[in-house]
Amino acid sequence: MTQEIHIIGAGLAGTEAAWQVAQAGLQAILYEMRPIRQTPAHKTDRMAELVCSNSLKSESVGTAPWLLKEELRRMGSLLLRVAAQTRVPGGQALTVDRDLFAGEVSKAMEGLSGIEIRREEVAAIPEDGVVIIASGPLTSDALAADIARRTGSDRLFFYDSISPIVEAESIDMGVAFRASRYGKSLDGSDDYINCPFNKQEYEQFVAALLEAQSHTPHIPDDVPYFEACLPVEELARRGPETLRFGPMKPMGLIDPRTGRRPWAVVQLRQENMRSSSYNLVGFQNYLKYGEQARILRMIPGLQNAEFLRYGQIHRNTYINAPELLSPTLQLRAERRILFAGQIAGIEGYVESIATGLLAGRHAAQLASGGTPEAPPRETALGSLCAYVSGADPLHYQPANITFDLLPQLDEATRFRMKRDKKARHAEVCRRALEKLDEYLGVHV
Repeated sequence: MTQEIHIIGAGLAGTEAAWQVAQAGLQAILYEMRPIRQTPAHKTDRMAELVCSNSLKSESVGTAPWLLKEELRRMGSLLLRVAAQTRVPGGQALTVDRDLFAGEVSKAMEGLSGIEIRREEVAAIPEDGVVIIASGPLTSDALAADIARRTGSDRLFFYDSISPIVEAESIDMGVAFRASRYGKSLDGSDDYINCPFNKQEYEQFVAALLEAQSHTPHIPDDVPYFEACLPVEELARRGPETLRFGPMKPMGLIDPRTGRRPWAVVQLRQENMRSSSYNLVGFQNYLKYGEQARILRMIPGLQNAEFLRYGQIHRNTYINAPELLSPTLQLRAERRILFAGQIAGIEGYVESIATGLLAGRHAAQLASGGTPEAPPRETALGSLCAYVSGADPLHYQPANITFDLLPQLDEATRFRMKRDKKARHAEVCRRALEKLDEYLGVHV
């Protein structure tokens, strides 16, 4: 007899897991506590609601994010299919209309007889059946306490932040201009709006950031930010040039008013298909709302900006996965329990989808009496699982997919391609997809 499969959390990982379980012909019980209990970051009760950004990263062939998405497509990912249907211009990135995306995923979940949706908070891990914990970085205190009790480890925290969104009509296009860096976009279009700074404007802006009032007194001093998602005010504190070499780098852009490269630039990325709103790329912050309104309007082109959402910061929770999980995402001490998404120490939308897909497939195998097997180590999927289960537990940090996580090419191949990094990356991708196809030939 098959066991029940409980999936806690209807975010990116949880919905993809539920879809995979249903595709295997089994029944998934999908729990979502919203709207019964809201989180500090979510705004709706829809499933797979995107919070921090609307970008699923690069679609440029031969990059690590592209490889992970290509593997997911070959494995029948629902969410990658929905992303393609709800896509908006975003240069070389796969960006989506976040409202349409969440709506389509919710519709898919509600339309499948193999998925039972329960709108309730889960305060403790179910005692029977197979369980996937995909409750995300905003896991409720009660469930987090139960996870800590079962695993015997303390909860781990870091703080993550989200970017402001501005109304399109309030952007001054007499100052701002459309362009993608180096003219690169998938279809040759100018997908970003760019707000250019001269040297004096940039220095005044950084000075204002350094003097701004923020909510940081409410954050304990010993709780770290996630390094890949630092607030702009924190970056400004690291040195006057840090922002120019980070989210405000002007490389590959020419201001049409001057015919020269700006001293610095803020890029705005389209939020929805109507092009009615844009988010400030890499401009997550935790300034007080009044300070945000004042300082962000110092950005050239945003002097009359109307903000639809200000930057925010919220707590993220994740387990020390290398101490606890196997490469199949199963809890070593209780193998009927699997973890997926950001609570397992995965950073990034596509990475969350990826672990949700694998957890769903592995749960279906467990419930049917089978034995899960992780994807080959040469694949992006297998490398994510290897990182989660095998990283140094003393220095564990959430990770995005990068080529650093994948195994290196053999010495002879590296030597032959030592002057051509693009060729090396292409070979890593070729090998990964070949191994994935072999794996799918056995496991589908």
